[in-house]
Amino acid sequence: MRPSASVAAILALAAAPAFAAPQVVTDLVPTGALVQEVMGDLAEVRVLLPQGASAHHYQMRPSDAQALQGADLVIWMGPELTPWLARASDNLASGAQLRLLQVEGVTLRDYAGGGAEGHDDHGHDAHDPADAADHDHDHDHDHDHGDHDDGHDGHDHSGIDPHAWLNPANAGPWLQTIAGSLAQQDPENAATYQANAEAAATRIAALDTELRARLAPHAEARFVVFHDAYGYFTDHFGLQPALAVSLGDASTPSAARIDQMRGQIVQTGATCAFPEYAHYSALIQTAIEGSDIRLGGEISPEGGSLTPGVGQYDALLTGMADTIIACLTQE
Repeated sequence: MRPSASVAAILALAAAPAFAAPQVVTDLVPTGALVQEVMGDLAEVRVLLPQGASAHHYQMRPSDAQALQGADLVIWMGPELTPWLARASDNLASGAQLRLLQVEGVTLRDYAGGGAEGHDDHGHDAHDPADAADHDHDHDHDHDHGDHDDGHDGHDHSGIDPHAWLNPANAGPWLQTIAGSLAQQDPENAATYQANAEAAATRIAALDTELRARLAPHAEARFVVFHDAYGYFTDHFGLQPALAVSLGDASTPSAARIDQMRGQIVQTGATCAFPEYAHYSALIQTAIEGSDIRLGGEISPEGGSLTPGVGQYDALLTGMADTIIACLTQE
């Protein structure tokens, strides 16, 4: 017996595939974690940068190029952090793009530490986004400064520090903007994206408050890091600027730079030094040789040891705070 027309129509609707969420590609773990928070279980976000790879000098694989070509939306920090993705997105990406460093309401700092560039948390206008897009994509902040006679507090890095995710106050504007971008691609799930963004923003704000309280007793402590990437974290949480052995993550500090660092360690009374995940820890050990400074655990501004997914933005910030506090409180 053949089903009636109405029954056939119901069966056809039941068999039809659900509306597909957008395919989203991101640059690195903290970006991917925030996007996954907003998307929830509607789709899995693709993060291009694998564990242990350099955010600044990654060599894309054919599968990465295919992912970019097939993406409905590419969400990334911007060419200041990943110049390789700037070139690739210009040439390969056919979908929409969102650069998080250009989002309204985001606090940015420059490498000189002399104030924010771009949008601040009062919503002031930034530099022209077109200027950032037209910036030489082959230029990044990893030049070899090893022969310079200037320290972390006075080096001549210029331009925006792109490690803006280390300030958790930026998560709120990003989550809202990500939700809006996803809703443009997928209006049917707009309410879900908005609800997820609000829930994540509330949780991260609570984590921010918790970490501020935990880090407050260490506001005057000085510590050493591998490279100049932690300014957002120290600025936001009221810590002293970290002393960077290398002013760029790809530069090898000279003997003069190492001697200078040793002098700064003595002058500032720094008590801890932190190697960086996937970088040569012997450089840190050389810099602190002969001092009483303690060697702490590994840290990573990009969350290099984390796997992409929900909650990993929180894990990055909490792990960094835990590692710093553990060393600073050690007797």
